[in-house]
Amino acid sequence: MPSFLIPRDQDHAILALDGKEVRVTNLRKIFWPALGLTKGDLLQYYAAIADWLLPHLRDRAMVMKRYPHGAAGEFFFMKRAPTPRPPWIEICSIDHGSAGVIDFPMIQDRAALLWVVNLGCIDLNQWYARCDDIDRPDYVHFDLDPGAGASFDRVLETAIIVHDALEALKIPSVVKTTGSKGLHVYVPIVRGPVQKQVWTFAKALAQELAARHPALMTAEYRVVKRPRGRVLVDYNQNAWGRTLASVYSVRPRPDATVSTPITWTEVERGVRIETFTLGNVPGRVSKLGDLWKPLLGTRRRFNLARYI
Repeated sequence: MPSFLIPRDQDHAILALDGKEVRVTNLRKIFWPALGLTKGDLLQYYAAIADWLLPHLRDRAMVMKRYPHGAAGEFFFMKRAPTPRPPWIEICSIDHGSAGVIDFPMIQDRAALLWVVNLGCIDLNQWYARCDDIDRPDYVHFDLDPGAGASFDRVLETAIIVHDALEALKIPSVVKTTGSKGLHVYVPIVRGPVQKQVWTFAKALAQELAARHPALMTAEYRVVKRPRGRVLVDYNQNAWGRTLASVYSVRPRPDATVSTPITWTEVERGVRIETFTLGNVPGRVSKLGDLWKPLLGTRRRFNLARYI
């Protein structure tokens, strides 16, 4: 839990963090009107979860999704780190071809985390590969997204099938709620294959599972051709430059839900997305620890290079 508190009786403040100063603004601005939650509450959440969140973000470019008027307001994406900015914000420069080289910010510590959130970033969207080799991810993932007419129970059923298929191949996996509508299943891999190879593997597995369970799931990416009532096993989010909301991200939903690591036992028991919110996730993680720690280590990583 944080060793400091975000001020609740003022609009602006300067926080001293690890020898750095972070200016935070509009702290009493309402970000979730129905809940009475403010921008300050959002910053306090990220301060509380920082120790578990930061290892998942470090050394990765950050795509900023900014909600200047709160969760229900309009948002915009921003890739380039804004200027002026603190000199201690580290940069990851990525060549985007015709768009030129883009200088993304990286979230390396608590100061950088709160600086980015203060820009109005409710959820955090980091690059899949680390900055020292932006073309070689260290995980592959499956975004289980309920289509029109598909219930969350069908997402849970799909997740169990995906997990069982991975287990049969001796592939380790972890799972989290998206905080929105579905679940994310991640597989830690040995870094080596390039992004296109990772995408190709995810596509092949998604299409195979969809072919075996056509009444439940689909791998059809085109919305107009996607059958109703199916769960999309979305492999395409593994494409170069795509991002998903990170673990422990608050989502811009009316109930301030959080993308939360869960156990496979919780999936089997019928876990619900709305259970995990800005208000209770720090306490849960303080009690259970980081259920996604396997994604950070070097042990039990799947060597995808052997299969491509």
